[in-house]
Amino acid sequence: MKRKVPSTTALSIFEAAARYESFARAANELCLTESAVSRQIASLESYLDIKLFARVKKQVVLNDAGRSYVQNVRKFLADIEAHTLSLMANKGDHGVLELAVLPTFANRWLMPRLRDFQLRHPSVTLHMSEMPQPFLFSDTKFDAALHFAHPNWSGVVTVDLFEERLVPVVNPQYFDISKLNTPEEFLSLPLLHKASRPEAWRHWLELGGCSNHSSALGMRFDMYGMVIEAARSGLGAGLVPRIYVHNEIHRRDLAVPIDLELRHEKQYCFVYPQHKQDSPLVMAFKDWLLEIKTEFESGAQ
Repeated sequence: MKRKVPSTTALSIFEAAARYESFARAANELCLTESAVSRQIASLESYLDIKLFARVKKQVVLNDAGRSYVQNVRKFLADIEAHTLSLMANKGDHGVLELAVLPTFANRWLMPRLRDFQLRHPSVTLHMSEMPQPFLFSDTKFDAALHFAHPNWSGVVTVDLFEERLVPVVNPQYFDISKLNTPEEFLSLPLLHKASRPEAWRHWLELGGCSNHSSALGMRFDMYGMVIEAARSGLGAGLVPRIYVHNEIHRRDLAVPIDLELRHEKQYCFVYPQHKQDSPLVMAFKDWLLEIKTEFESGAQ
C-alpha cells in the first residue's frame, strides 16, 4: 500500500522556509531560486490540502498548522539523516546493533562487561533501550533482546543464559545476621518486594519450610535495582537475583544470611528474530555473550 508521505525534497524545502520564515533565505541556503521554493511549498500545501504559511504582503509567516507540522518534519528529517550517515560510516555493513534490555540486568550484569565486547568489535555501535515486557520485533527497531524467556515471544530464536536464582540479602551494618539462621526469622524484618513478583517471598519462605506467614507487608519497588538499593540502605531484606549483587556481597555492603536459592521461576535469555540468524552483528554479540556467560559461571561457582 502506497504511503501517504510527501516527497523529502518538499519537506526539506518546507523545513528551511519555516526556519527562516522566508522563501528567499531558504532558496539561498538550498541553492534554489525563490520561485522554485515557492512552487514546492505550494505543491506541499496542495498535497496536504491545508495552508502552512500566512502571506502578508511580500512576507510569509508560519500559521498554527505550519508550526505544528514543522516540529514533526524536523524530527523526521533528522532521523533520516542520522540513519543515512550511520549507514555510510559503516560502509553498509550495518554496524549499529539495536538491543532491547531488562534495565537492571543491563546495569548490574551487562554494563560492567561491555567494554570487552567494545574492544573486540570496535566497529560496532551498540544502542540499548529499556523494554521490560516481551514485544513483537516487527513493531520495533530492535535487532535482539536480553530478556526473560516467555511464551509471548513469537518468530524468534531463544538462547538460554542464566536461570534466575533469588537469594535473601540484608545490610549487616543494620541487621544482626547471626540472628537470621532460618527463613522464619526473616519475618521479624521488613520484607522488600519487587512489584511484579509479589509471591516471591512467600515461595522462598515455603521453600525453607515456613508455611505459617504473611509476607504481603513491606515496601514494593518496580525494579530489582531499587530493591537492592533499599536493602543496602537498611530498609529491610530483599529477595534478589544473586548475579545482581556479587559486588555488594564482595564489598560487604550486603550479606546472604541463608544461602537458600529460589529457582525455576525465570530464565534470562538472548532473543532475536529468526530472520536475524544470518546477521553478523547479532551472531557476534551472541557468541560473545555465551563466552562471558561461561567465564562468569566458572568464576561465580
